[in-house]
Amino acid sequence: MDDMISGTTAAEIADSVRALRERGMLRSGDPLPPVRELASTLGVNRNTAVAAYRQLAQAGLVVSRGRAGTVIAGGAPVAQEGVADTVLRDVASGNPDPALIPDPTRALGSIVGRPVLYGEPVIDAGLERFTREWMRADLPRDDLQIVVTSGAVDAVERLLAQALTRDDAVALEDPCFLASIHTVRLGGYRAVPVPVDEEGMTVEGLRAALHAGVRAIISTPRAQNPTGASLSPARAEALREVLADHPYVLIIEDDHFSLLSPHPYATLIGADHERYALIRSVSKFLGPDMCVALAGTDPVTAERLAMRLSPGTTWVSHLLQRLAHAQLTDPDARAGIDRAAAHYASRNAAFRAALATRGIRTLSTDGLSLWVRLDVPARRAAEQLMRRGWLARPGDEFLLDDNAPPSQHLRLTVHDLTDAETARLVDDLAAAAVRG
Repeated sequence: MDDMISGTTAAEIADSVRALRERGMLRSGDPLPPVRELASTLGVNRNTAVAAYRQLAQAGLVVSRGRAGTVIAGGAPVAQEGVADTVLRDVASGNPDPALIPDPTRALGSIVGRPVLYGEPVIDAGLERFTREWMRADLPRDDLQIVVTSGAVDAVERLLAQALTRDDAVALEDPCFLASIHTVRLGGYRAVPVPVDEEGMTVEGLRAALHAGVRAIISTPRAQNPTGASLSPARAEALREVLADHPYVLIIEDDHFSLLSPHPYATLIGADHERYALIRSVSKFLGPDMCVALAGTDPVTAERLAMRLSPGTTWVSHLLQRLAHAQLTDPDARAGIDRAAAHYASRNAAFRAALATRGIRTLSTDGLSLWVRLDVPARRAAEQLMRRGWLARPGDEFLLDDNAPPSQHLRLTVHDLTDAETARLVDDLAAAAVRG
């Protein structure tokens, strides 16, 4: 393989791999040489080979598999949140209920004003003031700076890019949110799995990840996707103790379910931690199409992000920012968000109770979906459910290790089912869980 790839600059090396792929000499799943090996063969600096692989990853042509190396992308479709049109009853999507998303019609009339021009502040002043108060109530840091991005995934990608280089290790919850898996792999970083239980990231898992040299940690303090676990105060305190000796490891907390969660916010971010970002997007309660997320960060991280979010290049529309602010401060919209929170909690609790009567366990305590444990492989159960008219998402799609044993979990989104549909799905899950 090494003698097929050529070039002395990052661009030339990347073009060589691209050409080999286009000619069919490299196919989906084929491994590329390790960075050091390729650099030695071509007689170039290791950083040149790193830059070439980063270009290929950002173009979606290769995928980093951690210890398994870098491989040519393609082949099997990559799992994504949401589901395309289907004749099956969809319990796989992970979507909020559109009927519970506040109607923006009235708020739209209040956001029209003077056009925003080049050179003006990136973040809307009203939204910044609101966000600072909102975040400081939970994270009372004197150094807190507010940044706006185009959604939580955009925030995570930018945060990693400003702090890491290719092959740097990132601690991810396992099982993990699909977008985080894709972001880390396409960025060319190494994903280090940290197990999740009913209280969040495990202490031993985080300790092992830090020992492995992770430079960033992505954590979900509430409604972890896919498990629905929320970080307990006791677990958060134990994790902060472990992190006390690693103040410059970047902690990224994706608090995506914030206003919908019945659980208090518990954090990995200690009072003296140097590099951190608390992200709160609005997609779960104002709708996925509202591509706005707010991040509270330390000053150094905020400054680095500001260089990547300048007017005229990649700013977030002030119209969207004003719309988000108008709804977040509107009493009727906030009352609607509270009703949505109560709805998700009650419907999921009822479904958990119904499953319990059939001997089926769930870990979830929060979120839009449930993490259902079966005594059979999840893919087999999903196939049986499909024959009965259901589209379910197997837990295998959320695992970081491609060579891990088959998952025995399904992630089910059931909050919009009728009582009759709920009863039928419980019966069908019980039937699908039977070994044989």
